[in-house]
Amino acid sequence: MMPSLTIAREELRKAGEMNPGPWVKHSENVAEAARLIAENCNDLDPERAYILGLLHDIGRRFGVSYLAHVYDGYHYLLDLGYDEAAKIALTHSFNLSKIEDYIGKFDVSEEKQEEIKGLLSATALDDYDYLIQLCDALALPDRIVPLEERMMDVKSRYGTYPQEKWDRNIWLKEYFEGKMGRNLYEALRIEGAGI
Repeated sequence: MMPSLTIAREELRKAGEMNPGPWVKHSENVAEAARLIAENCNDLDPERAYILGLLHDIGRRFGVSYLAHVYDGYHYLLDLGYDEAAKIALTHSFNLSKIEDYIGKFDVSEEKQEEIKGLLSATALDDYDYLIQLCDALALPDRIVPLEERMMDVKSRYGTYPQEKWDRNIWLKEYFEGKMGRNLYEALRIEGAGI
């Protein structure tokens, strides 16, 4: 089951009141990027893409966290009955489908890490998972940017960005360009991005 757009917006609004921060605007930009890409793909629903983008980081409603936001968001949305959004909350941080590619602190117990590993290995990814993974790597709090700019932003904050994860983001960009039949940055209306 999927929440309506109205419910998704309200969930993000309430979450932003509980834990204010740039993550809320980042989520809105992920949603907008997902909508714009989906509008250019025959087999993706722009509204569904937007909703999933809005809710991908909803685990941050519980406070400042790192890996915990994935675990918390997954369980929060699952408890509400929003299985598809819960799946995205889980998969968005792992474009290689393994816990080791998470960038940031592992602020959950070993038991919860094992649960995440099990969930990832049992989850078949689809184009919505890929889409939100890509859009998460395109969205800053103030704007949608080229992949390299966002990945360098993450690298400057955390001191690392694994090459395998970087390469996967490039693959995701090319995958969606193939689906759209056009340049990603053109579809996202990013000016001066080497279109």
